[in-house]
Amino acid sequence: MTHAQFVIRKYHPSDEEDVIRLWDECGLIVPQNDPRRDIEKKAQFQPQWFFVGILDGRLISSMMVGYEGHRGWINYLAVLPSFQRRGYGRYMMEKAESVLGEAGCPKINLQVRKSNTSVIQFYKACGYSEDAVISLGKRL
Repeated sequence: MTHAQFVIRKYHPSDEEDVIRLWDECGLIVPQNDPRRDIEKKAQFQPQWFFVGILDGRLISSMMVGYEGHRGWINYLAVLPSFQRRGYGRYMMEKAESVLGEAGCPKINLQVRKSNTSVIQFYKACGYSEDAVISLGKRL
């Protein structure tokens, strides 16, 4: 997918430092998530669905997409703050929806921190709605 000089392509190992910097600038790195480990895990499972957005040769966005046969998931969707609100996040979401749709995925689930109200509004503007569920987790 392209928009002017915006291209969505698969992640390459040489993108690692730029992706980690992006996640840091977007506030996605938290103590319980080691970004290098998360990248390594994605490289081992469905690596073809780890995407980056490049604008004029610069990495400005990322996204990990997953599907286990029941639901699709999107993680680490990020756009550099100076490039937000220009449609790049929406282009990334369209890419995720396209690849998941082609795989036969019937529904996409998202997890967003309750405090991240601007991101919740972004997803709602993309057509997502809040499900009447509680997200539970356990670290292994």
